[in-house]
Order: sequence, then structure tokens, then C-alpha cells
Amino acid sequence: MNFIDLFAGCGGLSWGLSAAGLRPRFAIEAHADAFATYSANLIDHNWPDWLPQTPHDITSFLANYGDKLDALRGQVDLVAGGPPCQGFSMNGRRNPSDPRNKMVSSYLEVIERVSPTLVLLENVRGFTSMQHEEGGMFSDYVARKLRTLGYDVWTRLIHAAEWGVPQRRPRFFLVAVRNGLLKGIDPFDRMRVARREFLLSRGLSLEGTPAKDALVDLETADRVLVDDAEFGHRGFKSIRYESVVKLPPFASLMRRQAKGQPTDLRLPIHSKEVTRRFAEILATCLKGRCLSPEDRQRLSIKKRSTTPIHPDQPSPTVTTLPDDMIHYSEPRVLTVREHARLQSFPDTFRFTGPYTSGGARRKSACPRYTQVGNAVPPLLAEALGEMLMSLGASISFEERTNSLNIADVRSKRFA
Repeated sequence: MNFIDLFAGCGGLSWGLSAAGLRPRFAIEAHADAFATYSANLIDHNWPDWLPQTPHDITSFLANYGDKLDALRGQVDLVAGGPPCQGFSMNGRRNPSDPRNKMVSSYLEVIERVSPTLVLLENVRGFTSMQHEEGGMFSDYVARKLRTLGYDVWTRLIHAAEWGVPQRRPRFFLVAVRNGLLKGIDPFDRMRVARREFLLSRGLSLEGTPAKDALVDLETADRVLVDDAEFGHRGFKSIRYESVVKLPPFASLMRRQAKGQPTDLRLPIHSKEVTRRFAEILATCLKGRCLSPEDRQRLSIKKRSTTPIHPDQPSPTVTTLPDDMIHYSEPRVLTVREHARLQSFPDTFRFTGPYTSGGARRKSACPRYTQVGNAVPPLLAEALGEMLMSLGASISFEERTNSLNIADVRSKRFA
């Protein structure tokens, strides 16, 4: 099975789908830094000759390569992706006219042109509560449009922690299949049935993965620090990545096939005052939840989202800001690699671009922390990929061909 990844970011969804056995044909991502990371990890010889291996805005992509998409009709098994979620996020302004929300229509246009057998859409939970101008919520709008295009649709809110990801991350998912190809099958029910085997086959607990199981081998206590490979000349240090005799299953899973020092282990440099404040937070505040108003007032902290991680629980949702979370035992923010571990990126995955951005660039840049925070957790994507592979195996070639012919008649009728 092959797939196209839209709004691909740094490649968390593509990585997981590929691990499940699907083959990426190409990916569309507008941010140069995120696309550079995607390119460094995922692009291979299967990339089409007609599409430059460069960042592409979805609108210009449709304008410039619409004929190429039309030529792919019936040849793509899956169109996957997550239209930009900032406009739907409960942490944002939730402006229905946010131009990023219009990307949903572009996503649907690709599906209409390509007519894949399967569709996968991911977004934040707020996707189900943001009003659409045509009535209902955005999730209702997408489901309605897909049904018009000839698809059966299922939706579900999935918590990443239920699939071994050491993070509390609820996300909205939609799966669509061309009409009538899945008789009596609910894709998400099938995925739920496979959960036990998925976790146990990877040595992961059915009870979830605590943050410490993801980060314990990256702690700095009693570890050798070395000059960071990329930023040592500016005074930044990293831990020396060494083999560890006994590791929790999740950390072992992330280290599998890793050779040499991974990227993104650069430790932050905090002022003495910031380090002192973080130490006081770890000593006096509840872990695993945002600081209370009383604690923020006592510590003179205005930021509302500051959360010390609880070592024995999955972490809060990884965001794009490095200072949203404090390490559970060390008075510092997490490294990019530690954020990536909480997102279930393996240590072989290499991020590129700046670490952070500020000033005027902050709204438009996509540095490493942002790339990690915006990604679909690869382990969850792998579980979704295995479910989609099983659905594809349930559909015969004749059924796909017949359903495509029906979809062509339908598209002409609605044109």
C-alpha cells in the first residue's frame, strides 16, 4: 500500500505509517525547516520525478500540479495528513476565519482529485467543537464532504498514552473508505482489538508508559557531559550517549538501531535564577499538572502552562514551547531529544534547523521544538498504519476497481 502525506511536518505520521509497512509516494509541507527534517529521514528513490523535493504550500501545489494529481486517480491507496491545527486548538484564539482553517478545503480537494481507497485525517480535539460556516463543526463538515465524494466515514478521539506513547495527548482521527468496501467493519474497533498485541509485541505495558521510562537514560546525573556536536562552540553540552545494561522497554525501543551519538541532545543553558526557580518548583509544587494560581503568585511566575513532569505518569501534551515542561528530577527544560522521546520518535530520527526562534520570526518559523510538538507520535501512527494495512488487505482488487468506477460516475454527477 502507498500513501500521500499532506501537511506532513517533520514526518511523524509518515514515519509511523512507513514502519507499519505503507510506502510514501510523496509529502507536502510548506515550512522549509520541517521539510528539511522530513527530507533527511524519509525521502527515498520512490519520490516522483515531476515533484521537486522542496517545501510546497498546499495552495500553490494544487495550482501547479493539479494535472499530476488527476493522473494519480485510482493509483493511491491512502491520503493522510493533519491540516494546520492552530486555528482549532483550545489553547489558541479559535478564530473560525483563521486562514489556516481553509487548508481543510485544500485537503479535501486532493482527495477529490486522487480518489484514494482510504483517507486518514488527524487534528486536535478542538476540531470537533469549532463551528464551520456551512453548519455543524469542522469535523462534521469534513465527514459530510467525504460522504458526498463517495466515502463511508468513522471518527474517534484517541489518546496517545493508550498506545504506549509516554504522553497524555488526545487527538481527533477520521478514517474514510470508499463506499461499501468495509461491510460491517468499524476501523477503530478493529484497531482497539489489536491494541493488546501491538503493545505486548513491543514489550510495552498495557497500563501505559511513564515519562521516566522514556527519559531515564538521558538524565545528566552521574553522566559524562561532552561538547555538543553542533553547538559546542557556543558553550552547549550534551550527555555522552552510552550503552546502558538495563533499560525500561520503551527506552530500549527508542534506542533500537541507534548507532553513535544521536542529534538533538543539546542541554539548555539556564541562568542561576532560572535554575533556582525550577529547583523550587520541583521541591514545592505538585508534579504532573500545571502550576496552581497560588504557586504562580508565590513564585512570581506569569506563565500559566508551566508543568513539572511526574516521573511515574505519562507527560502532559508536548507543545511547541520548550519551557512548558520542567524535567521531573533536574531543574531544567527538556532537550529536543527528550521531547522527541515523549513523542515516541526513535533515536535514529534526526531533526534539522534552529532549536528555537524569537522576535518577528516566531510566528512563521518552525524550529526543532516546534517540529516535535506539532508531530503525530510515530508509535500511534504505526498503530493506525497497521489498522489501515489490515483494512487494505480486506479489500480485493475487483472491489477497489468497481468502487473507483462508481466514484468517477459520482464525481461527474456532482461536477
